[in-house]
Amino acid sequence: MTDLYQSQRAMRQMRKAAMQRGVIAVLDVGSTKIACLILRFDGPDQFRSDDGVGPMAGQSQFRVIGAATTRSRGIRFGEIEGVQEAERAIRTVVQSAQKAAGQRVDHVIACFSGAGPRSYGLAGQQTLADTVVTEQDIARVLAACEIPDLGDGREVLHAQPVNFQLDNRTGLADPRGQIGHSLSCDMHLLSVERAAVECLLHCLKRCDLEVAGIASSAYVAGLSALVEDEQELGAACIDMGGGATGLSIFMKKHMIYADAVRMGGDLVSRDIAMGLEIPLAMAERIKTFHGGVHATGMDDREMIELTADTGDWEKDRRRVSRTELIGIMRPRVEEILEEVRARLDVAGFDHLPSQQIVLTGGGSLIPGVDGLAARILGQRVRLGRPLRVQGLPQAAAGASFAGAVGLCLFAAHPQDEWWDFEVPPERYPARSFKRALRWFRDNW
Repeated sequence: MTDLYQSQRAMRQMRKAAMQRGVIAVLDVGSTKIACLILRFDGPDQFRSDDGVGPMAGQSQFRVIGAATTRSRGIRFGEIEGVQEAERAIRTVVQSAQKAAGQRVDHVIACFSGAGPRSYGLAGQQTLADTVVTEQDIARVLAACEIPDLGDGREVLHAQPVNFQLDNRTGLADPRGQIGHSLSCDMHLLSVERAAVECLLHCLKRCDLEVAGIASSAYVAGLSALVEDEQELGAACIDMGGGATGLSIFMKKHMIYADAVRMGGDLVSRDIAMGLEIPLAMAERIKTFHGGVHATGMDDREMIELTADTGDWEKDRRRVSRTELIGIMRPRVEEILEEVRARLDVAGFDHLPSQQIVLTGGGSLIPGVDGLAARILGQRVRLGRPLRVQGLPQAAAGASFAGAVGLCLFAAHPQDEWWDFEVPPERYPARSFKRALRWFRDNW
């Protein structure tokens, strides 16, 4: 964990330096598209956020000065499986965004979906050395949280304190400066498959980009699609992407659970292509313009022209009803939502005081999916669109850009995480001291 802690801390410092220089890029690496936004910062505000306790927990004014998207290549289920193809796609979209912004960027913050995320709830407690809580006390209580056995080949992506308790007072966001004797902390830890993270980092390095941060797509989509009251009272954000469907639950403005389903809108397009025997590109177009999940009497009479280039005139010129198209799409959408419901039940979503569900992502644009989700999930469901940020082009304001816009908020208004605090010396393993002593002996 010490090596991970140091690498995450290094990325935080790199992000801070890039923000001070004024320009940074955010990259949403998805299965259907790769989106890049270039941000220019006007400088940090002179006040600190009420919801943060770490050195990165401030606010910065920013605007989008460049935006670009391209079709994903070499990415499946939200994970990179073809490094060379993904590298070309990332280079293309970053160069297009730099051209639109008229400025070169070297640092990027990236997000991705998939990678088998798992959530853990950790708790730590420390007796205060002094009666006044200091930042060192917070660091000690975070370090006191026992990290579970994550399993081989897994890495921690997020480790956020979600609640502090000082003596008998709980629900504290920032306990510094308060008086007490015992400090406790609840922390949410999210782990993902190490291979997926390393593959993404390797791909970005081949593109000559310095990684200043990495985040879960489900987390950043929730930051942009949920309004402030929903994040405070409790809500679930379902990001219906092309290759994976991300799920995140927020409470008290913090993410307390995240998961992903390895199914998305691409499977719906494949079902259409196989069911109607048409090319995949045409299936995607038909899904976009004529798709739906509820059939009415009018849909029997609405005919869709199918064209192909096989050379067989009768097969190349066909017409199908919209009812037939809906009959192909609905079972797959129901399967995705049923899987999401199973994940919500495992997370104990029914026990939250507020049970609002927000759908976002490109898959939420299918007409009628909100009504179908309300029946399957049994909760209040609304369609979520990303928050408006300054300079964001109209073409990037749709639900499919929730991850990219959430990355902007993740960069400008970061929540404190475990690696924002200095680890107390007693928490370092003995080999770290030996390595430090050897370094001092060789260099002094």
